[in-house]
Amino acid sequence: MQLNELKPKNALRKKQKRVGRGGKRGTTAGRGQKGQRARSGHRIRPAERDLLIRIPKLRGIKNKSISDATCIVNVGELTRMFPSGVVNKQAFVDLGLVRNTSARIKILSGGEVKKALTVEGIELSAEAKKKIEAAGGSIK
Repeated sequence: MQLNELKPKNALRKKQKRVGRGGKRGTTAGRGQKGQRARSGHRIRPAERDLLIRIPKLRGIKNKSISDATCIVNVGELTRMFPSGVVNKQAFVDLGLVRNTSARIKILSGGEVKKALTVEGIELSAEAKKKIEAAGGSIK
């Protein structure tokens, strides 16, 4: 009996065939060309890892809010846009500036007020409020 003839009593695990070391199998040793399976120590990536890569790391920064942005209008444009002098959310919807009356609208102080305006149910900046009231308008 020789040393190389010794075998375990019950061979539970068969050794894996070692490929990719030259020999009689040509240059690629039966592994094909390039790619993940041809590399040494390759591991097939699980599908879960690909899904995790698609999820942004900094969720709050990269995923923008799906709510509508605030519609901003300058005081100077109101006299041109609303000749009747009544400024409310329904009037903005009628003009096509916002989709529905639940949209957020804010009036800022850019420009000059040339006539009295009545503003109903719309946010205003402090400067815009002063300008409207100085021109004889009212805010409800």
